Amino acid sequence: MSTEDSLDSLVGPDMELDEAAVPIAPVLAVVGRPNVGKSTLVNRLLGRREAVVVDVPGVTRDRVAYDATWNGRRFTVVDTGGWEPDAQGLRAAVAAQAELAMATADVILLVVDGLVGASATDEAVAKVLRRSDRPVLLAATKVDDERSVSDTAALWSLGLGEPHPVSGLHGRGSGDLLDAVLEALPETPREDIGGTGGPRRVALVGKPNVGKSSLLNRLTGEERAVVDPVAGTTVDPVDSLVELDGDTWRFVDTAGLRKRVRTASGTEYYASLRTRAAIEAAEVVVVLLDATEPIAEQDQRVISMVEEAGRALVLAFNKWDLVDEDRRLAMKRELERDLNRVRWAERVNISALSGRAVKKIAPVLRTALESWDRRIPTGALNVWLGEIVAATPPPVRGGKQPKILFATQAQARPPTFVLFTSGFLEAGYRRFLERRLREDFGFTGSPIRISVRVREKRGKNRR
Repeated sequence: MSTEDSLDSLVGPDMELDEAAVPIAPVLAVVGRPNVGKSTLVNRLLGRREAVVVDVPGVTRDRVAYDATWNGRRFTVVDTGGWEPDAQGLRAAVAAQAELAMATADVILLVVDGLVGASATDEAVAKVLRRSDRPVLLAATKVDDERSVSDTAALWSLGLGEPHPVSGLHGRGSGDLLDAVLEALPETPREDIGGTGGPRRVALVGKPNVGKSSLLNRLTGEERAVVDPVAGTTVDPVDSLVELDGDTWRFVDTAGLRKRVRTASGTEYYASLRTRAAIEAAEVVVVLLDATEPIAEQDQRVISMVEEAGRALVLAFNKWDLVDEDRRLAMKRELERDLNRVRWAERVNISALSGRAVKKIAPVLRTALESWDRRIPTGALNVWLGEIVAATPPPVRGGKQPKILFATQAQARPPTFVLFTSGFLEAGYRRFLERRLREDFGFTGSPIRISVRVREKRGKNRR
């Protein structure tokens, strides 16, 4: 067995999974007027708590996609905001998202409050859906007991076929509804986006009202996410497939982070959890910062979250078209003072509103991901390390100078290196090695992790 093989067995397997080609799943769009229990029902259909649920109308505003499985079949559930005919302002934008979801779905599920019955809004929605060329199912929610089932018969008047009584809260009737959904769904979606390896996953994060949804809309070329001057418009992460510079990317718009998760409450608490999950699920994270304002504590906290998650990082300074010369000088000082620890991050100056330099995002994403995926052969790594240590040996500690016996890259995504040594390495020397790794091997845009394993003295633990 070679030295490299024996070390691989010591360090452990890479634990990386090659992503196989995943077929595109058919889509179920869940629609209905505000506060009828759509998100609660979506969580029940998924079998897990994904959609944000709060007892306040209008929490869901964008169309949000989730992967679901029932009886061995995969499909996508799209939760939407409350759909109201003749809505105005922000509600009109929310309704437009629901209409887009229906236009791209394979099956539409209309959710009606089974306790209240069909309202004038429900009848107006049903009138539109009867003209749809998509199959439409009708779910009567909040039917928690047998006595309420008979009341749902009145919903036949909507002209959408048999109403399915269901309780999103308790799960009553959800299995029968899922069976009906599978029966209506086609084996393959109407609009297959193609692709074999799966698009790279990009999360858009930042503090509220920094322009994340505006950037997503600019990239997609459509009103994919609801944009409003009121901070906190986005609550759920919003997925979009974006064609950018010849490649397909999966962008996720997330809620703005204002407070620490443990001090947030209500909708903000769950939105923070969803944003954390979106960062964990991403491969590269674009942190948007408002170039017209000083770098805030929230900005630094978001960047720290990305660092801790070990994701590739791009800093996008939005609203650059509003920055004057004085602000540029101030920003240079802020970067040196506040973001010195992430000098390795890729940076791009953009304007989501005007479209300035938005095309530069794709090249920096590729650079960051190439670094995140990069592997250095063990032989080349140890030759490099020998030259570095000969020129700049580790500092003496406790009267002895530690020796670096061997090094290997344990994994990529993020690049993680293990150093086998005869003694402890100072944090400053580890930072020095990280800096030289970046300079000599080009790890721009990706965090690097260095782990030190001190060799036990010979004869220790021997009987």
